[in-house]
Amino acid sequence: MSTEITASMADFLLYALLAGLSLALVAGPLGSFVVWRRMAYFGDTLSHAALLGVALGFVLDVSPALAVTVGCLLLAILLVTLQQRQPLASDTLLGILAPSTLSLGLVVLSFMHDVRIDLMAYLFGDLLAISPGDLAWILGGSAAVLLLLVVLWRPLLAVTVHEELAMVEGLPVAALRLALMLLIAVVIAVAMKIVGVLLITSLLIIPAAAAQRHARSPEQMALGASLLGVTAVCGGLALSWFKDTPAGPSIVVCAAVLFLLSLALPRR
Repeated sequence: MSTEITASMADFLLYALLAGLSLALVAGPLGSFVVWRRMAYFGDTLSHAALLGVALGFVLDVSPALAVTVGCLLLAILLVTLQQRQPLASDTLLGILAPSTLSLGLVVLSFMHDVRIDLMAYLFGDLLAISPGDLAWILGGSAAVLLLLVVLWRPLLAVTVHEELAMVEGLPVAALRLALMLLIAVVIAVAMKIVGVLLITSLLIIPAAAAQRHARSPEQMALGASLLGVTAVCGGLALSWFKDTPAGPSIVVCAAVLFLLSLALPRR
């Protein structure tokens, strides 16, 4: 019996490690674009909307992962459309949508008395409860986003550096901007199980911000952010395993410590 329990514990720890590492690898380069383009608030809005996707998934009796992904993609498209057509400033629009979608999700969940929902797991993640199906979803989503980032790296970088010049050179600026937002939406949907709705953007931003201080090129920053994210995942899981702390917040705390250490080192 003890051997079976030990094997089971090793399995879920391995699932958690693989899921966290795959997310960290893709969050590094994608988070670099979030930092460069100052899209942190956009990421927060999408992450808050993820809870609404969870609620709609339960209402419609579909997979919460699928519902969150579709919901984040639709909200990303809605944000792009509203930014182009509404006179409101982008930060004002995001400031309206972020709390509205989160609150609507909580209200919808409150009406579902017949469904048992671990709200804390969705808000702060439940990395140590990842199933083989969850792992397959996380690995597949992360791999797809990473592949698309590799393909679109140079066009996205050109648009990030100088949109007007990229437009003159014939690059589809609007389509690339939308593609970047959709990639962020997919990563947020994938990451919800790992660090939760309220902490998703921290895994995108903190490693990238720490790597930015010491990188000499965009590629170095993306690679450094991935390595720092991997280190934060390993440190957070170790802290959770040995000290019984919540896994998602532990990962974010480790990432924050790495950022503080990067501030202490001389800037390159």
